[in-house]
Amino acid sequence: MIKLQNLSLPLDYGEAELRKKAAAALKLSPAALGEVRLLRRSVDARKKNDVHFVCTLGVTVEDEEALIRRRHDPNIMRFSPRPYVFPTVRRTSPLPPVVVGMGPAGLFAALFLARNGVPCIILDRGRDVDKRTGDVEHFWQTGQLSPASNVQFGEGGAGTFSDGKLNTNTHDFRIGAVLKEFVRHGAPEDILWQQKPHVGTDLLRDVVKSIRRELLSLGCEVRFESQLTELKTAGGQLTGVTVTAGTRSYQMDCDTLILAPGHSARDTFRMLLNSGVPMEAKSFAIGCRIEHDQALISQSQYGPAWEKLPPADYKLSCHLPTGRSAFTFCVCPGGQVVAAASGYGQVVTNGMSHRARDGQNINGGFLVGVTPADFGSGVLDGVAFQESWERQAWDIGTGYAPSLFGPSDTLFRAPAQSAADFLSGRASTAMGRISPSYRPGVTPADLNECLPKYVSATLRAALPLFDRQLHGFADGGAVLTGIETRSSSPVRILRDESGQSALRGLFPCGEGAGYAGGITSAAVDGIRAAEAVAAAVG
Repeated sequence: MIKLQNLSLPLDYGEAELRKKAAAALKLSPAALGEVRLLRRSVDARKKNDVHFVCTLGVTVEDEEALIRRRHDPNIMRFSPRPYVFPTVRRTSPLPPVVVGMGPAGLFAALFLARNGVPCIILDRGRDVDKRTGDVEHFWQTGQLSPASNVQFGEGGAGTFSDGKLNTNTHDFRIGAVLKEFVRHGAPEDILWQQKPHVGTDLLRDVVKSIRRELLSLGCEVRFESQLTELKTAGGQLTGVTVTAGTRSYQMDCDTLILAPGHSARDTFRMLLNSGVPMEAKSFAIGCRIEHDQALISQSQYGPAWEKLPPADYKLSCHLPTGRSAFTFCVCPGGQVVAAASGYGQVVTNGMSHRARDGQNINGGFLVGVTPADFGSGVLDGVAFQESWERQAWDIGTGYAPSLFGPSDTLFRAPAQSAADFLSGRASTAMGRISPSYRPGVTPADLNECLPKYVSATLRAALPLFDRQLHGFADGGAVLTGIETRSSSPVRILRDESGQSALRGLFPCGEGAGYAGGITSAAVDGIRAAEAVAAAVG
């Protein structure tokens, strides 16, 4: 097969025009082409009066080598897809591996092991995705939270209530295998060729259920509402685990544990530290969600062609003279800002979109990186830093101490501020023309009171700089909703080249363990963990 790059096509192109364009680039007739496969498609909107698609194709023709030599074009090259092959399983232990966490890392680790003859026992503290969805919706409507079944915990992991974005900055050869698995389990096929693929939270829930059904068919055991609460060790080797399910605790013999806890498993981090598992504090980011009118952003990105294209997103960053950097993260076109707390007394935001991305607003994380130099180098100092600012956001948004729990329309309200007020340094008393999408609701406030001063100062300086990159970003009616603290894990669970902790038999992986940054990279790291378990003799 030949890879044909940088083909420009109009926004309304059809299959015949695609084939004709490919043939012209190869100086052949369309009839001379065999298979024509779309490998990648992106939007080129640098010239607003000439917005078009840029495509990469896979094409089969006769005597491909001769054609490549004859054309001598850097955009025409040989293309040999590298199929993913799982390594030979050397594991001999009679005990099934235990997988903790049913986010993408845990699901893909269990799936690839089970497919290769090593079924697992899979634990998740939360509930199955259908019950979890009901719990989350109840929380958003009433402010009544289930600490074990929420946006952070349960089948599918935190990514289940997100935009379902599958793009990643990594270039691991396993990415293709991950995307194909998503399609195999019900995701749209366009994720295989879109430059910025996304599934949408509504479809992602069905994908997760389909993966679970395959795991069960392969002999895996899935235990919901079952939390890892203790490790048993002897001589530096894992020998067992304690699991708490409701009011009951039990022990299991275990010599292999794939730990994919998610970035919000703070109690698990504390348990690991107390067990002597080597960990370290790591950098993450803190800030807020910024919300704009979707039509405004699409027009700014695409110009007059905006209505012919899906809702636009953005990716912005800047480095300031202070040494601080600001950036946008996890942008959700046509989406909503969601309450993402996992405990009372904390306010946490995130973003979510459905497949159609057809909501009125677009939102994105508007964040500033922080390091152990900001919050301390103790293993859990980053966790304490997150918790302190989440409590501050609770106090401002909810208005009373978390000891006064009960049915109330003020529970988990988030502090919010218009961009105009934020730039002017005054507290908001009302929202403008952009209606905040966050539920249970927002409290007009001053975000300076629930963010470190250097973070709010960096965001204030970044707003006009981002407006130069994307006109309208600093629009005074935009809404900033606080706070976002969980862009990534504040800890890293250390592992060596074998994929194991110094506690042998413990294989930490995924975003919560500090080795990934999104759905796809977490799934890739789960596959790596499965490979490491398969390669470990014993």
